[in-house]
Amino acid sequence: VQLQASGGGLVQAGGSLRLSCAASGFSLNRPAIGWFRQAPGKEREAVSCLSTNNDITYYPDFLKGRFTIARDKTKNTVYLQIDNLRPEDTGVYYCATDLGQSSSYALCHSSTPNWGQGTQVTVSS
Repeated sequence: VQLQASGGGLVQAGGSLRLSCAASGFSLNRPAIGWFRQAPGKEREAVSCLSTNNDITYYPDFLKGRFTIARDKTKNTVYLQIDNLRPEDTGVYYCATDLGQSSSYALCHSSTPNWGQGTQVTVSS
């Protein structure tokens, strides 16, 4: 299981980014997959998860409206669109999966998924 995240960078507040996570070694048609982030000095938190067998998404209430998760089956890649970026969105963003989990809600509340490498997002004010 390999997850390669990319697309991070330095953006001004109010801007947008689209993060990508390319999966290899497994098909995104089966397990749930999601995005998590870790801000400096804070614990890692769930941002968004997707149930790939029925396309049910999960977003924490405090993030709804600015984040959108989507999947491209042909590229075995999942994306995270972030709009209206805020300085508090700064952190390392990780994609993660659990081959034994198909529920987006369960994955976003898991503490032991398979982590990919992260991509840094920095939002300037």
